[in-house]
Amino acid sequence: MCRNITTLRGLEPVATPEEIEAAARQYVRKVSGVQKTSAETEAAFERAVAQVTKATTALIATLPPRKQPPPTEPPLRRIAAQKAAATTASSG
Repeated sequence: MCRNITTLRGLEPVATPEEIEAAARQYVRKVSGVQKTSAETEAAFERAVAQVTKATTALIATLPPRKQPPPTEPPLRRIAAQKAAATTASSG
């Protein structure tokens, strides 16, 4: 598995649609080798992202709860935590 894709099942609060789409986008980038879309690749790339997002959402919804939370936070949560910490540090 791509090291940049984190486990979404078992997050508290649950994974958001944005986090699921970000993981799908990273997966499609990895398997397609397309890092930046062009006019030739954009439609196929976005269609694949939508399909993987839908499949991932369905998968997470049907799996039983995890006994332990995932070992790492998804990138969107890490970025939000860093911004919050920076805001707190600059105001304090």
